[in-house]
Amino acid sequence: MLQGKHIVLGITGSIAAYKACLIIRQLVKRGAEVQVVITPAGKEFITPITLSALTQKPVISDFFAQRDGTWHSHVALGLWADAMLIAPCTASTLGKMANGVADNMLITTYLSMKAPVFIAPAMDLDMYQHPTTQQNMQRLLSFGNHIIEPGSGFLASGLDGKGRMEEPERIVEVLNAFFDNAPAAPTAHTDDMKGKRVLITAGPTYEKLDPVRFLGNYSSGKMGFALAEECARRGADVTLVAGPVTLACSPAIKRIDVESCEEMYQAATRCFADSDAAILCAAVADYRPAHVAQTKMKREGDELILHLQPTRDIAAALGQMKRPAQRLVGFALETNDEETNAQKKLEKKRLDFIVLNSMRNAGTCFRNDDNQITIIDAHGATPFDKKPKADVARDIVDRLVSIL
Repeated sequence: MLQGKHIVLGITGSIAAYKACLIIRQLVKRGAEVQVVITPAGKEFITPITLSALTQKPVISDFFAQRDGTWHSHVALGLWADAMLIAPCTASTLGKMANGVADNMLITTYLSMKAPVFIAPAMDLDMYQHPTTQQNMQRLLSFGNHIIEPGSGFLASGLDGKGRMEEPERIVEVLNAFFDNAPAAPTAHTDDMKGKRVLITAGPTYEKLDPVRFLGNYSSGKMGFALAEECARRGADVTLVAGPVTLACSPAIKRIDVESCEEMYQAATRCFADSDAAILCAAVADYRPAHVAQTKMKREGDELILHLQPTRDIAAALGQMKRPAQRLVGFALETNDEETNAQKKLEKKRLDFIVLNSMRNAGTCFRNDDNQITIIDAHGATPFDKKPKADVARDIVDRLVSIL
């Protein structure tokens, strides 16, 4: 419920700034008290007097009030708020938030915020897809922030609408649902993996058909990258073997880029020998073409028959290599008989526990930034609620730490 909640609404220099009026109306209608903090660029798109009329509060833009020089305390705002919502949030502001560039009142308020922070990005598709923007968003997620986009509660799927700010009604619904569910605060920074060496695989593999075509899957790599960031945040020495994705990772993470299953197999088996644990999150192809054409295959006849052969089983190979002190975590994506299939994989590949994803859970798995998992080990199954992948990573790493 939003009744009586204190919401700091940050507005940045986007054409979508006019939608902030609709957000304010929805929040106030539900009983929330709203304080607007706007960037200088934001005032180019919407006037503070309009916002003030809706909130019944002076709009904060500068560190000092222009009329009497009163200091606007970003620290006080951080303590006052029950939540901070930045909508619209430009690529520039995303970058400043991710890297602590405190050059305006909005960013200093964000850095002082004690309450949950929700971010509704607004930019064109090219800016959204740029690796820098993706890296900034992943960093913000790893800090415990929530990112709201069209198509789902937190971080949507697919490219339709990507970059466009979510509609005001939906944004307010997400905040309302958050307070209804009253989730626990993100886990504080710890060093419980300090000194541990962790191998993580992430993303898809591409198996070539010819110089321009391949067999692949829809994996974005975001779950694996979130796991890598979480392990690094907790002090681990992380090696990330990444399939072909557009994501970036923190400089502290040692990244090895691969394309095919064979390349991922070689990198993973080489790195696992010196690792304390491995989390196999990649969506690895089970089959590859028996023959790869050296030139582009031409369209001839009514059908094309492909002969496929099995790829190397990375999880099984590491399971055979595993020493008693090492820990091995696998993933299983299932469409039916989920727990039964995952249990078989757990036992067959000598995993310490397995993370089950189900395609039946709408808004999770491939091309989504939320996930809903069940962790299965020798003692049984533990289901978790649907949540952002950064929070899912925290749950998985908590379980890994408990057995290291």
